[in-house]
Amino acid sequence: MWILCVTVVLLQLLGACVCQFPRPCANSEGLRTKECCPVWDGDGSACGALSGRGFCTEVEVSEEPHGPQYPHTGIDDRERWPLAFFNRTCRCAGNYGGVDCGECRFGYRGSNCAEYRESMRRNILTLSIPEQQKFISYLNLAKNTISRDYVIATATRQEMGENGENPMFSDINTYDLFVWMHYYVSRDAFLGGAGNVWTDIDFAHESAAFLPWHRVFLLNWEHEIRKLTGDFNFTIPYWDWRDATACDVCTDALMGGRSGLSPDLLSPGSIFSSWKVICTQPDEYNNREALCNATGEGPLLRNPGNHDTTRVARLPTRAEVDFTVGLAEYETETMDRFSNRSFRNVLEGFASPETGFAISGQSTMHNALHVFMNGSMSSVQGSANDPIFLLHHAFIDSIFERWLRTHQPLRASYPRANAPIGHNDGYYMVPFMPLYRNGDYFLSNKALGYEYAYLLDPGQRFMQEVLTPYLQQAEEIWQWLLGAGLLGALLAAILAALAVVTRRKWKRNQRRKRASSYGEKQPLLQSSSEEGSSYQTTF
Repeated sequence: MWILCVTVVLLQLLGACVCQFPRPCANSEGLRTKECCPVWDGDGSACGALSGRGFCTEVEVSEEPHGPQYPHTGIDDRERWPLAFFNRTCRCAGNYGGVDCGECRFGYRGSNCAEYRESMRRNILTLSIPEQQKFISYLNLAKNTISRDYVIATATRQEMGENGENPMFSDINTYDLFVWMHYYVSRDAFLGGAGNVWTDIDFAHESAAFLPWHRVFLLNWEHEIRKLTGDFNFTIPYWDWRDATACDVCTDALMGGRSGLSPDLLSPGSIFSSWKVICTQPDEYNNREALCNATGEGPLLRNPGNHDTTRVARLPTRAEVDFTVGLAEYETETMDRFSNRSFRNVLEGFASPETGFAISGQSTMHNALHVFMNGSMSSVQGSANDPIFLLHHAFIDSIFERWLRTHQPLRASYPRANAPIGHNDGYYMVPFMPLYRNGDYFLSNKALGYEYAYLLDPGQRFMQEVLTPYLQQAEEIWQWLLGAGLLGALLAAILAALAVVTRRKWKRNQRRKRASSYGEKQPLLQSSSEEGSSYQTTF
């Protein structure tokens, strides 16, 4: 495993070039033309057009009005995403996907993307020790491998020049790419001048897109790890924290235990203790009116349970999750953190999971776990630095899935207009490339090719948690198993033949001994020498 990981790292580093933003488009030409339609290597045409995979076309953004929370226009690169950077991108046909239509949509595989395959996300505490170790090694590999396909912007579009004469992009490792994306989508808007920002803006939190955006975030994270490792059976595990009284996954064998030297640091026995966090100093960026450039800013911090207990008294309970799932309306009223009896607002943690009404000064459900971790997870912009973020949001996504299956809402249940900026149905998710609309992911994960083990009935759960992993391992090594089976059969045949020959020799020796002791043996009937039972002894 480690040899494979080192090999992949070297290949990725050697293939890296300085060019979220697709590498082929992150340059002066892409910025000047505002076109991001990369050539698919499979047929040498933009968007794989010659193979019918897709075509280059104008980006059509939603013109529906957003809410009053953000009163500005034309000052932030994320408005009407992605038009500040590109107004022409690939539109993929059928089940094809990716920035160049050279990949498949979520849930599909094969050269023609015609094979639907469902993956299973499982509880990390039920994984075998080798499976847990593999997950952790994949995290570490991603942290130490430069992203092959994407780079990040280190300056605003205006700073890059009207015609893109000063492109400012930077390499980033695969893990930190997603940390940076989570920072970028939730950062404050620069209004001009040191510290002059608009804070009431977030394209992935505090409104309707919270759940679809994080769903797409996890799907893309999963996809990038599969490409990096070649393990296309990989899925993100989840942590079922209902009724937990402590951080069950905070051990050196899993996500890192507590250091004996400082309660805020991770134990040296965990590989995560050597990680450097990024994008954790929003006040500094605001004062410099600069974007996070992914420079390491210190160790990963975590001190679970030593948080402000007046804000979070305990972790969410099973009963609170059940109440939340029972709420009938996805989004209500102002469609922000003040919404009452909104499933999204209660699950996100700005409303009570006992009454459904918005509350201030307290954090519940999703927010409660972030506060409980009392470290890197406690800051919205830098929270994805902690790998527990993935386990936590996978479980949040499973609760979203429970609600979808329980209520089977129509697409019209998702806000079409007047939600805070970036959250309407037709808005493209910031800062993803390729493009994803919020409302397109307001649907069951069955359509996206994955399932959660704990949502299955007991029989199905046994199949998925116990039998399926072994079948997948067998599928990965079937050639070795076939060879071993044939070799075993050959050895068994040789041993059987030797046993037959040995027994015949033993019988002949026994007959000779009896003949020398009692006299000559005469055949009763004419028969072959193999029919030993047809011989009798005479005295």
